[in-house]
Amino acid sequence: MNPNNYDVIILGGGAAGLFCAFTAGQRGLSILVLDSSNKVGKKILMSGGGRCNFTNLDIQPENYLSANPHFCKSALNGYNQWQFIEMVEQHHIAYHERKHGELFCDDSAKDILKMLTDECAAANVVVKTSCAINTIAATEPGYKVETSLGNFQSRSLVIATGGLSIPTMGATGFGYEVAEQFGLNLLPRTAGLVPFTFTDWVKDISDRLSGLAVDVEMSVNGVSFRENLLFTHRGISGPAALQLSSYWQSGQSISINLLPDHNAIELLLGYKKASAKSLLRNLLSQHLPKSLVLELQNVHWPGHADKPMAEIPDAALTKVAEQLTNWQLKPSGTEGYRTAEVTLCGVDTDQLSSKTMECKTQSGLYFVGEVMDVTGHLGGYNFQWAWASGYAAGQYV
Repeated sequence: MNPNNYDVIILGGGAAGLFCAFTAGQRGLSILVLDSSNKVGKKILMSGGGRCNFTNLDIQPENYLSANPHFCKSALNGYNQWQFIEMVEQHHIAYHERKHGELFCDDSAKDILKMLTDECAAANVVVKTSCAINTIAATEPGYKVETSLGNFQSRSLVIATGGLSIPTMGATGFGYEVAEQFGLNLLPRTAGLVPFTFTDWVKDISDRLSGLAVDVEMSVNGVSFRENLLFTHRGISGPAALQLSSYWQSGQSISINLLPDHNAIELLLGYKKASAKSLLRNLLSQHLPKSLVLELQNVHWPGHADKPMAEIPDAALTKVAEQLTNWQLKPSGTEGYRTAEVTLCGVDTDQLSSKTMECKTQSGLYFVGEVMDVTGHLGGYNFQWAWASGYAAGQYV
């Protein structure tokens, strides 16, 4: 056998690519993984603050964005979070649950990467790093891949190159170029799970409040998330903002409810009766950080700043309540792919089999992970899609 001939070549040594590799290797196939970086799994290592939020206890199709919301169902059912958790436990990796069912390593994301590479080694997967892909050509049968490390041939080719997010980790649009080469439709890509930026007075407030986190409910386009908002030097971040960014369109305003646990008008009118001599800022500081209340006061009720509650008209308090629970901000944009956790859209899933991830019009060509139009919420959902889509393809390549 020609040593450069394999049953399957996988381009990309990230979460989806490695999972696909050992899944296929366990079937007795010869597998080659080619990665352009100097080591595999870089995004795995940086994920979850270095602890890797590797899945979620509650995985539902509703946690994913796609032009075809049904596409993800088959793969997520074929390999679920409980199966991945079982593998984690078999490798004796200690983990813990945080809020919303998020699972993290106790020690390091290195544990998850080692698990994947150990599984690959056990399945005799060949991994080559620092490998630049020069050309890809369909042959009869299979594919020829010309690279900086030589030319390789395979029966099946899996594109697991990820999206455009975090280019410092080696992200490129290569997977999309392959899709275009073989005539697949691409949906317009944008950055997702990414902080918002502002160029107006909001940026000044955010800059002064940088580092402050507040529990809020944020909404846009009928979608809401109850999470922390984090003020930054450039705008707003934190889980609530990141989640919302995947649903936001340029030019739209977002709504922030700073008092999600209260009926704000009842709260303020109640304070007016019970604490008539108090200042509004002092009463609100029982519910919100004082530094934020002072910024809000300067914007929303400067004329009543030093008046006791008794002297503030009910109409004015009603207006303040509206501003506290429906604070309308219009981002100028986002921080883009530089800090985005995911790339929205990508390879149109209408051209792929939801069961196998194989291209319907190009036999033996598969796409897994972030490169296609399936994007999860924050909280382990994108990793679970990587495992599930990688497993699905690995069963059929």
